[in-house]
Amino acid sequence: MKIAVVGGGLMGRLMAWRLSHASSGCQVELFDKGMASGTGSTGYIAAAMVAPVAESVIAGPLVTQLGFRTLQLWPALLADLELPVFYQQAGSLILAHAQDRGDLLSFQQRLKNSNALKTLNARQIAELEPELGYRFNQGLYIENEAQIDNRKLYQALLEALQQNAVKMHWQKPVVVEGNTIVCGTQTMQYDWVIDCRGMGAKADMQNTRERQLRGVRGEVARVYAPEVNISRPIRLMHPRYPIYIVPKPDKQYVIGATEIESESEKPVTVRSSMELLSAAYSVHSGFAEAHIEALDSGLRPTMTDNDPCIQVEQGLMRINGLYRHGFLLAPAILEQALIRLFQDSAKTIADSTLGSINFQNATQCEALFFS
Repeated sequence: MKIAVVGGGLMGRLMAWRLSHASSGCQVELFDKGMASGTGSTGYIAAAMVAPVAESVIAGPLVTQLGFRTLQLWPALLADLELPVFYQQAGSLILAHAQDRGDLLSFQQRLKNSNALKTLNARQIAELEPELGYRFNQGLYIENEAQIDNRKLYQALLEALQQNAVKMHWQKPVVVEGNTIVCGTQTMQYDWVIDCRGMGAKADMQNTRERQLRGVRGEVARVYAPEVNISRPIRLMHPRYPIYIVPKPDKQYVIGATEIESESEKPVTVRSSMELLSAAYSVHSGFAEAHIEALDSGLRPTMTDNDPCIQVEQGLMRINGLYRHGFLLAPAILEQALIRLFQDSAKTIADSTLGSINFQNATQCEALFFS
């Protein structure tokens, strides 16, 4: 089959990579208006956490269900990449200063799956994160949650696409018309077009009153902090929104994230940067000497109900609405999209495209699909 994937962010790269396995019999092309590095996508600047329990505070059951499946899928997917990608499954630590104890209790009460939850005192927090010492006397620990080095993943997927002979068209905005793509003066037809453009597909999405695509603005800081040794993602209760600090390789940390109902694409505001950086300093004083590598903002493509969706029509599949849950959802949505894409030969195709993933245990999640 001849397939075009439009959008070279996280979802698009994963989809093009799995479809381009030689044994799948698919000829794949990838189109994106941005650079091959992916620097313009929200997945590139994200913290890349895989935290279905922690996110259940704001997410519905569909996201939680898919998130637990993703925890199973990421190790198998990453094992198929030749370039090693940092992946850590050391859990999430949720902390609160004394004055924010009420917010911590509220967070705990809103968790929809607390089987892996542990309540911690100051000594237990210090055992998990020695450098935090006794700065905090209350916290929660959620076991088995994970995070990924997203920038290394983007690079690894790009190399895998090159190895699989995917024809890639970077800095090429396109118009999608069913299973036809218009790129400049060229019109090309495919058996399937897979649209993973996020906000780029807003004008084309089949919206209803209940489900419309919108952008939710987020802002993050990436810092180099050689004096800080935090080994797992930290979530800090904050008067306006939970703030996270996520360690990356080479002493880098991602600090985020504001959540603003706005489609503004302007740079990070002074207010947001001050809140993010001061919150990090309140967790560990070593952040005072950190170097700011980047202050980034981006729009997360979000449906009205904050759930992801897959729209399917003749020869066209649109995957959208991953909101702030890109790394939490993408592998599970990839799996469900492949089931629908190859309904008649799903097992055969999945064996070749999903590799070592136990596809037989996957069931089609009808709640994702929106025609």
